[in-house]
Amino acid sequence: MVTIEESNQLLGSLIEYDLVDEYRLLVFPLLLGSGKRLFADGRSPRRLTLTATRPTPSGVLINTYRRSAEG
Repeated sequence: MVTIEESNQLLGSLIEYDLVDEYRLLVFPLLLGSGKRLFADGRSPRRLTLTATRPTPSGVLINTYRRSAEG
């Protein structure tokens, strides 16, 4: 079983070495306080383009981002 910390470390490495082609981020209409930051500690993806966004009946937005040809 993989822990959240191990998963976060793996994701950080994939972002750092620019190995992610597509991100699907779910945005929930809630404010619960602080949580894990996807792009923390100076990690940020290369240039991304929003290619799709889809709302669900519960108000969650599913946003799809892909690597830009420029980046």
